[in-house]
Amino acid sequence: MNVATVPLPNVSGSVAIIAAPGEIELREIDFREPAAGEVRVRVEGCGVCASNVPVWQGKPWFAYPFEPGAPGHEAWGHIDALGAGVKEFARGDRVAMLSSHGFAAYDFAPAERVVSIPASLDGQPVPAEALGCAINIFRRSAIETGQTVAIVGTGFLGLLLTQLAVNVGAKVFAISRRRSSLELAQQFGAEITIESSRARETVKQLTQDRGCDCVIEAAGTQESLDLATELTSERGRLVIAGYHQDGPRQVNMQLWNWRGLDVINAHEREPRLYVDGMRGAIEAMAAGILRPQLLYTHTFSLDALGCAFDVVASSPERFVKALIVV
Repeated sequence: MNVATVPLPNVSGSVAIIAAPGEIELREIDFREPAAGEVRVRVEGCGVCASNVPVWQGKPWFAYPFEPGAPGHEAWGHIDALGAGVKEFARGDRVAMLSSHGFAAYDFAPAERVVSIPASLDGQPVPAEALGCAINIFRRSAIETGQTVAIVGTGFLGLLLTQLAVNVGAKVFAISRRRSSLELAQQFGAEITIESSRARETVKQLTQDRGCDCVIEAAGTQESLDLATELTSERGRLVIAGYHQDGPRQVNMQLWNWRGLDVINAHEREPRLYVDGMRGAIEAMAAGILRPQLLYTHTFSLDALGCAFDVVASSPERFVKALIVV
């Protein structure tokens, strides 16, 4: 066996465990060798997704304690061990991965769910799963040059989508309740920025009552879904990008019918498509199309993961994205 493919022995390191709602334990554990076809990654950092907040707050459908490192799913780092049969990577390679236990010193992923990070991005955080989500949503949105696009909710996801839509020559209306997010959207090329409470009348005026060719709902609330519906033109595309996980939603089916809307639920669940989006995001970063650096507004150590969850939940002014640096 080639020396380069021989796994390193077990290693020890820190891992965060959500023991109960609002309660985190930090432990030192031994991490196993990677299984055949897997890589073990020394985690450099992991993004904190807004979808993690209900886990932190506690919902009836969750069981505690969570597995060590879960639900961290936006990790990147350096490969430190290879499982049998892995030939496309080498120890020391900087990679991002599709995994689910990234709030830890080490995490594991099958080689087919790992994406290389080029040297041109050295020193930059690469929470590729989150970035890839934006790429996949953008692809499903089918936005073209000259189209009018409203993005309802300009948090991390909405601001990435703003960059992508502007890049293809769309006219972007960025809509948010937060002034700081609108400032960033303008910096990224949004043609018009609109405070949420004024969105209906403003878009109506700007489009001569027609509405927008494509509206992306990126906030995940009933209110944002209602607003996005009203802003979509006849035969327009209503793209659901927000993560709706706090209960059922009602939709204005009468308006959906009357306008003949194409409604697209843009969340992917197929790992192959996730990874393809991650790869596309890294390529877009390297090309300067995606510029997420200004969006990483809050950084925490692993032992401050609870503080990170609190900040994500409260989403204060000027907050966009939190990262855990291990």
